[in-house]
Amino acid sequence: MQNPYRPHKLALGILLGASCIAMQPSLAQNDSNSAESADTNIEELVIWGRSQLLLGIANSASQGVVGYDDFSTRPLARVAELVEVIPGMIATQHSGPGKANQYFLRGFNLDHGSDFSTYFDGMPINWRTHAHAQGYMDLNFIIPEIIERVDFQKGPYFADSGDFSLAGSSSMKTYDVLDEGFSEITLGSEDELRVVTANSVPFAEGNLLYAFEHQQTNGHFDLEQDVRKYNGLLKYTGDIAGVPSRVTLSAYDSIWTSTNQIPERAVTSGLISRFGFIDPDLGGDSHRYSLAGSFELDNWDLNLYASSYYMSLINNPTYALNNQTDGDEFEQEDERRLFGGALRNEAEMKLFGLSATRRIGADIRYDDVNELNLFNTISRRRTSSIREDEAEELSIGLFSEWEISLSDKVRTTFGVRADYYDFDVNALRPQNSGSDTDSLWQPNFGLAYRYNDNLEFYGNYGHGFHSNDVRAAVNTIDPISGGPAEIQEVLVEGKGSEVGFRYDNLRGFNFSMALFQLDTDSELVFVGDAGTTEPSDPTERQGIELNSFWEIFDNLIFDFSAAKSKGNFKGLPSGQDSITDAHEEVIGTGLTYVNPNGITASLRIRHFSDTGLTPDESITKDGSTLIHAGASYSFDNWELGIDILNLMDREDDDIAYFFESRLPGEVDPSEDIHFHPSNPRSVRVLLKYNF
Repeated sequence: MQNPYRPHKLALGILLGASCIAMQPSLAQNDSNSAESADTNIEELVIWGRSQLLLGIANSASQGVVGYDDFSTRPLARVAELVEVIPGMIATQHSGPGKANQYFLRGFNLDHGSDFSTYFDGMPINWRTHAHAQGYMDLNFIIPEIIERVDFQKGPYFADSGDFSLAGSSSMKTYDVLDEGFSEITLGSEDELRVVTANSVPFAEGNLLYAFEHQQTNGHFDLEQDVRKYNGLLKYTGDIAGVPSRVTLSAYDSIWTSTNQIPERAVTSGLISRFGFIDPDLGGDSHRYSLAGSFELDNWDLNLYASSYYMSLINNPTYALNNQTDGDEFEQEDERRLFGGALRNEAEMKLFGLSATRRIGADIRYDDVNELNLFNTISRRRTSSIREDEAEELSIGLFSEWEISLSDKVRTTFGVRADYYDFDVNALRPQNSGSDTDSLWQPNFGLAYRYNDNLEFYGNYGHGFHSNDVRAAVNTIDPISGGPAEIQEVLVEGKGSEVGFRYDNLRGFNFSMALFQLDTDSELVFVGDAGTTEPSDPTERQGIELNSFWEIFDNLIFDFSAAKSKGNFKGLPSGQDSITDAHEEVIGTGLTYVNPNGITASLRIRHFSDTGLTPDESITKDGSTLIHAGASYSFDNWELGIDILNLMDREDDDIAYFFESRLPGEVDPSEDIHFHPSNPRSVRVLLKYNF
């Protein structure tokens, strides 16, 4: 598990980089009348996280940090697009706005978060043994304006990363103190309203930051989404009984109506529009209340967290495939409590006369899932139970990692991680109840060579894993068909390697490249006609990733990232081994303009290529290229802005699947492409007041 507050060299480099920038002329200056009247020049410091010097600090070519100013100017269609600040990452949606998004990284279809983990002030976001999808990573409880930075790393090369971190991981850190409070209101197309207010004030032995968000919208679909979302956050930063501490309390509650993926035949026949629906009853509600604390105990960092969560989701991907009379609608219900923590220690020492950094740590997590249910429903009314389960899942992870300076130019890192899982399932069918344990060792190795002040080369190798739904390890009877069920492993291992380099001219331009390979013993894939993820065959993929950041002028910033990969299932015949729904090409790029006169503008392009929807690629999904633009003007304490999402009004698809379904009134089922369209062009206007 990552702990964003551990005294890691990467974090130290960020602080040093920020200090260096503070000594230089700022990228943007406020030319306010009040400042002129007081004969003082107040400079607005813009810190681009991607411009921070990582040479000699990062341990791989694909590790990095993104500061708030990197994403504060970019228009976000949805909060989950915050992960797109990570190069090569894509967030889309195949359902309503209240559930976890669909994620892609380096040609890896991560579904709802199966192999990419995210932490929020040290608390893990991904859910294990979830009613809808394993690794369920719902980011809707995050208020983007409160995120100070995002640290990210890709591949299984880091011993402090555990479950769901095979493809990568990120750590989102909130602000300790805001420079100034603010209130803002956003009005958008289709009755969208968003209100955010936040401030920090002195409190006790430190500072208290508070933030509140409310959002509501009917969306662009024929069926009104009727979103009602509330977010709140309180964070205390300061001493508690003489211990430097950070304590974050967050609360989230949302309700929504969904338009899920729809079949192409229903649109081409004129039955519904591109933004139409088949089942009007889909949607859900969810809440998450969490408490996370980080405490500096001499040379140890202690992180503790607790969370209470609920989700009810009405779904119907196949319409009337199995039941022509009442339809296939069902409800997935999940209610749980989460408790856990992490302990980290880092020390500088000598090893065989060489300078070394030793990092050790322990993670513990306990998921108490008291509602893990699946019901048949008609018009959201429960008619029968398919499964009503309970699960308890305890995991303990231990790791040790050493970073040794072999010379002034060469650093090596090696480590090992051990994870132990203990679980118990109490199922509606007694034959599907049971308990078991599993464990896994994961080594990692890295090498960095500093060629000169501007160029560093990296090589990495490591093992990682994701956990499967623990019910799959004890199920003997399929709860839907009643036939025998195939027993699955709980911990599924993967192996990855990477070589690359990072170049920085130390004057506002950097570039990195990485060649990577990732093999998994089993990949979690989305099964359309079941509406959930299931373990599949072993996979292998390899590719290349390019990233660049360039301060063209003091007030003009350019960033670019691209990844191209190729993957396939192992052991299957050629031409029948394609990994479905895995986009092999991803490009993200943007221009940001920040002027001292108060004008800020951003233009962003996001592209992902077409992909096969069947193993033989006889059915494909077209690629997508979306352009978002935004501009704002600041004067005195006010800011007025406008965002245009999908500027060219392209009729792209967020997601598509190929599976069998039957519409009401159809005699026979049909295999078809089922897609969820991207939002059409929409306009948002923002008014912000700083106080």
